[in-house]
Amino acid sequence: MADAGALADAGAQSGTPGGPGPAKLEDTSGWRCPEHSDRVVELFCRRCRRCVCALCPVLGAHRGHPVGLALEEAAHVQKRIQECLKHLEAKKQQQVGNITQIEEAAEKLKAHAESSKTWLTGKFTELRLLLDEEEALAKKFIDKNMQLTLQVYREQIESCGEQIDVMNKLSSRVWRISQEPSPVQLLQEYVATEQQMQQQMSLGELCYPVPLSFEPAKSFFKGLVEAMQSMLQTPLDVRLKENMNCQLSGSSSTKLVSLLKTSPSPERSLFLKYARTPTLEPDTMHARLRLSADRLTVRCGLLGRLGPAPELRFDKLWQVLGRDCFAAGRHYWEVDVQEAGVGWWVGAAYASLRRCGASAAARLGCNRQSWCLKRYDLEYWAFHDGQRSRLRPRDDPDRLGVFLDYEAGVLAFYDVSGGMSHLHTFRATFQEPLYPALRLWEGAISISRLP
Repeated sequence: MADAGALADAGAQSGTPGGPGPAKLEDTSGWRCPEHSDRVVELFCRRCRRCVCALCPVLGAHRGHPVGLALEEAAHVQKRIQECLKHLEAKKQQQVGNITQIEEAAEKLKAHAESSKTWLTGKFTELRLLLDEEEALAKKFIDKNMQLTLQVYREQIESCGEQIDVMNKLSSRVWRISQEPSPVQLLQEYVATEQQMQQQMSLGELCYPVPLSFEPAKSFFKGLVEAMQSMLQTPLDVRLKENMNCQLSGSSSTKLVSLLKTSPSPERSLFLKYARTPTLEPDTMHARLRLSADRLTVRCGLLGRLGPAPELRFDKLWQVLGRDCFAAGRHYWEVDVQEAGVGWWVGAAYASLRRCGASAAARLGCNRQSWCLKRYDLEYWAFHDGQRSRLRPRDDPDRLGVFLDYEAGVLAFYDVSGGMSHLHTFRATFQEPLYPALRLWEGAISISRLP
């Protein structure tokens, strides 16, 4: 009993700042056994997670079950509670750091936006009044993308704040449990909170603010000025024959305006430098799935395939992994989900992802070996290791862009059909090569061919 008292005193010295620390454990003589009402509870059944009397493991319902002294078990619980409180405090500090990082990125983005607009003003001055409309359009483009990115930053900050609130509530609840003087009451409340505590015992993911550059817009207008200068050097009579005049009126002006409006998204062009077209591995896909000849489209079938099943095949879940893996560098691929019906899973996974059964160890996004975005019944979620984050895209994506920076530990998802709007970024230290991974509910999913 002296060891239990020492543990309780040690916990009191390392309690929550501002609080008196964990409560000293009282004697159990005031608690009666629910099965043997004439006896006092003094043991804790580890299998049933209940406090019992000394007769229960010998003659009662807990016969043969592993038991321990209630005071000693409570002392061990106090130690685990203090460890949980320390982890919660560390996670809160991490989220505070995330907020600071995002706010700094927002300020840099604003400064970058202002400097880019100043550059554009100089170029448009060279063109005088001929390109006033284009100047306003380009600045509006920068402001719109800046505001969209700032909105993502605000949402990330709000998400961090919400997680801090959840951890504050759990921290207060755990601290109150640690102050419970009755070991039986403490154990009962701890068991009720144990699962939630375990879910919070690992550190959360670090935020990765969405990068944004206006260099493509600047490069576009630099080339436009050079093209116009070259065109204006053409003799006047030649330009008149081509239905052009010195003020760029008529169809020529319309052509210049449409050139900007129909140009590819600058953000997507940045990613296309790392474009890949990974194929799918037929030996990994469930027997109900069908693969196209080019190994880019997987579709649900009515009947399963006959014959021996490869060891790599998912035997319960309608999932498939890519044939190509990425173990270094930057890579970008796109996934078409227009025909995927009400539900789809798009992500990446290690080859060590379990293939047998339908447990969390095999489900895409429900373990440490996989990351994914999921859509089901008009709801969007980001999943990793059983943790999920709710996503609220502006529109239903028809095509997803997936960007991997292996060394930086970044796996980011974008809505290609929605102007490359950011959906979610996972941050991790990758330990194995990553394979593109898909899961279907119905319909078909395709890997898009990229140049």
